[in-house]
Amino acid sequence: MLRDRPSPADPAVLALQALAHVAGDDAMGPRFLALTGMDADALRAKAGKPETLIALLDYLMANEHDLVATAEAIGVTPEQLAMAARKLGPDMGGNDW
Repeated sequence: MLRDRPSPADPAVLALQALAHVAGDDAMGPRFLALTGMDADALRAKAGKPETLIALLDYLMANEHDLVATAEAIGVTPEQLAMAARKLGPDMGGNDW
């Protein structure tokens, strides 16, 4: 039996990919943690939570350089990350980009 797998275009999947990139980046990771008030352990524990994904996408939407760098690193366009932010945003408590 085949299981439904999330599409790479799924906003949560894109947000998780972006989170993995940001968390592993020497500049962006510490900055994101500082802005959210989380430490690395808290980020690991909350990585899949909608509020964490929204916080990450909000962070990227507010930092064009980091948005472009992250999109490039995960093989999508900045517009695809912006669309993910819009799709996850208001319905889950984030900004309406």
